[in-house]
Amino acid sequence: MVEKMNKNTKNLKKKPGNSVRGFIFFLILFLFGYAMFNSIFGGNVKTEDVALSDVVARANDENGNIKKITVSGNDLLITLKDKEAPTQHSRKDSSGTLYEQGLKNNCEGLSNGELKKCQEKYPTIEYEEPVDYSGIIFNIITLGVPILIIILFFSYMMRQAQSMNKENMGFGKAKAKLYGPDKKKVTFKDVAGNEAAKQDLEEIVDFLKNPKKYEVLGAKIPRGVLLAGDPGTGKTLMARAVAGEANVPFFSISGSEFAEMFVGVGASRVRDLFSKAKKNAPSIIFIDEIDAVAHKRDARGGAGREDEQTLNQILVEMDGFDNESGVIVMAATNRVDMLDKALLRPGRFDRHVDVALPERKDRLAILKVHFKNKPLDEDVDLDSLAAKTAGSSGADLANIANEAAITAAREGHKTISANDVTEAFERVAIGPKRQSKVMNDHEKKLTAYHEAGHAIVGHVLPDSDPVHKVTIIPRGHTGGVTWFLPPEDRSYKNIYELKDILARAMGGRIAEKIIFGKDDVTTGASSDLKNVASLAKEMIIEEGMGNETRNLVFPSEATGYYTISTGKPYSEKTAELIDKEIKALSDEAAKRAEIVLKANKDVLDRLANALLEKETLEEEELPALLKGTTLPEGAKLH
Repeated sequence: MVEKMNKNTKNLKKKPGNSVRGFIFFLILFLFGYAMFNSIFGGNVKTEDVALSDVVARANDENGNIKKITVSGNDLLITLKDKEAPTQHSRKDSSGTLYEQGLKNNCEGLSNGELKKCQEKYPTIEYEEPVDYSGIIFNIITLGVPILIIILFFSYMMRQAQSMNKENMGFGKAKAKLYGPDKKKVTFKDVAGNEAAKQDLEEIVDFLKNPKKYEVLGAKIPRGVLLAGDPGTGKTLMARAVAGEANVPFFSISGSEFAEMFVGVGASRVRDLFSKAKKNAPSIIFIDEIDAVAHKRDARGGAGREDEQTLNQILVEMDGFDNESGVIVMAATNRVDMLDKALLRPGRFDRHVDVALPERKDRLAILKVHFKNKPLDEDVDLDSLAAKTAGSSGADLANIANEAAITAAREGHKTISANDVTEAFERVAIGPKRQSKVMNDHEKKLTAYHEAGHAIVGHVLPDSDPVHKVTIIPRGHTGGVTWFLPPEDRSYKNIYELKDILARAMGGRIAEKIIFGKDDVTTGASSDLKNVASLAKEMIIEEGMGNETRNLVFPSEATGYYTISTGKPYSEKTAELIDKEIKALSDEAAKRAEIVLKANKDVLDRLANALLEKETLEEEELPALLKGTTLPEGAKLH
């Protein structure tokens, strides 16, 4: 199995054909240029310099051993009688002629017979025009360089054309990454928490390891496993753990990698991916963010759409005629509602695994994994941190651990302290401190009363979470923060809890109104009002918690159905009723907050003054400051 898979992975490597051809081309070009240079400048044999007087004496002597003298300007090249090429060189005085300097042509004017006898004794003197090397260089530059540029240009264009052609031919190849035994193995021990999800996936691993045990009973391996959950919950890590436990090849690809501007490419890549997986069977294909190519089909699209062709090919490959391929398809998404129904039916994605946000015990296990190799002070309480991080994903917890280490290093600590962990948690949850933001005295006072209003309303109302921390130090996009943490994880919230959340969110705006007057409205409550509107809308539309719309829910706009009059998936009259119910919840929340704060005005002043003095109030300081608060009759719901 390993050898077969390694062979296939070698085939996936890019061949260095282009680089080899480019090297050969430039080598030929270099040799051609060298040959031209050598023919022009390197044709002369190395010669020995001799004095002109010696040349003249030997030329006039019958036994001077000179066969020929070639005169080129002021240069003389001497060819000896036993040589075929010049071996000696001399120069004449530029101010006079050779005749004046004693060199005579003894054979000049003789007839053919006498000339031949004379040339056997005395040298032949020939004259030639001197070579103008500057002109040659100029000609090479003016003619050769443009030719070279043209050659290089056409070579570049040809290589680009070949590259584009190869790329086009490779469009249909899947871009999946292959993880095999040569990669770092991930097992279920590396995945903390999510025990229910791991149990579901362990059966897949057992089938891949022991298929006979199931085949004897007539059971068939699931064709597909869909991992669904919020971002950062570890869906990809779960898939890799399945591959690591089963010890089979693992092809990983993102849904967006199937998409391309050319029609049919996505479907071709699907075929190529499944073909590779079948050759390495048993194997696993993992498609991350599958909703990118498998969203719901509708009549508006048309059969020729590229994304629908890709989806159709996935459907065919997962439930074709070959049901014994030994390939399991795993996919991950955080938008199951967007997937096409044909993909979710049994025979394709047979098993749906919900990778939920970790509970408290799971968060503690995850934190222990991420703090495992980090030096911690003895006062660091990971269990307390796990309690604070309700609603955090595994990725959030990993980020907290990393930020804690960064904070400790920035402060020059040798180990990570409890303060470093707290700062990291607040930085990830809310944002970094904005120490550079300077507030004047009025803004500080307004922020202190605003945050005190949140804290008192949340503390007094019976179904609200306890106050954890209050600060007027700006963090992220907020001017201050009032932090409420649930004492335990809860799967459901009742209408009383949600209404208390609305009321405490309105506490900041109402505190400003009581202290500074109803006309002194600021932008400090903008995020609170957005949260109130969002939660109230969810209570009415999705949870059926309205007075007149109790037990009624309304379709989401994501369904794709809209009425012409409202642009929403319900009528105009229903839209007006929903708006009325949302306003009623908001008004009720504001009224309850005002009743609470007016009844506890002295505590409001006390808490605001403490914030102005200390800027941050921790959980252990709050009971004494909030002592004496009362719940007025008008703020009670039950």
